[in-house]
Amino acid sequence: MTLCFVAAVCLLAPAPAGARIARPPVSLVASPAHVSLAGAARRVVTVTSTGTEAVVVEPVKAGYGLDLRGRPRVLRRWRSWISVRPRRLTIAPGRQATLVVVSRPPPRAQPGDHSELVLLTTRPVRTAALSVRMRLGLVVVVRMPGRILRRLEALRIRARPRRLELLVANRGNVTETIARRCVTVTIGHGARVLARLHPAPRTLLPHTTGLLEMRFRRPRRGRLTVRVTAPPGPQCAPARRRTFAIRLS
Repeated sequence: MTLCFVAAVCLLAPAPAGARIARPPVSLVASPAHVSLAGAARRVVTVTSTGTEAVVVEPVKAGYGLDLRGRPRVLRRWRSWISVRPRRLTIAPGRQATLVVVSRPPPRAQPGDHSELVLLTTRPVRTAALSVRMRLGLVVVVRMPGRILRRLEALRIRARPRRLELLVANRGNVTETIARRCVTVTIGHGARVLARLHPAPRTLLPHTTGLLEMRFRRPRRGRLTVRVTAPPGPQCAPARRRTFAIRLS
């Protein structure tokens, strides 16, 4: 997963058909975009400047989280397990440089996934009209060995005008990527099945909660029964079957 923050807004006129799109003055690509480390380990990351200007890049560590809807968040308070070297890179247009990410977990660290963020922040580059600065987020996950626990739990469900929102908790200790078919929500009215829904895919960090959203044109009123199931499979975390009742008025 990659975060990209660009501290500039450019208003561009429509380009004529067949015209080349001008390259931005500042543009970075990191490879790999997602760094996985097993315990105490190291990984080399290649940073490429694809813009038209030379850039100075400074890696800054931060905490990493997701909000209820799965949007990335930069956390200011966290305990860092990683170091990044060098502290500054100068990259010419079209050229590359490398960073080394090293993990140093504390003694008796808990098994499972521990996520952090490295923000590759450029110094401002002056153009004719504005100053451009860019931040590229590099997610670093340190997985500690030990007993791996995978378990999801459905907590509650709410009916919105055009959708259902299912609140789910990741009770496990690893990051779960919830694929579309990993959760099935069956909507019933009495003995009649109104719909079988699958939420949009999303990622859920360990020991956090998140919303799974499904489009649903609900009836105007009545009592609905909602059954949440998670079919077994190697890509799907196990979840206890839950049944909820919703009364619409």
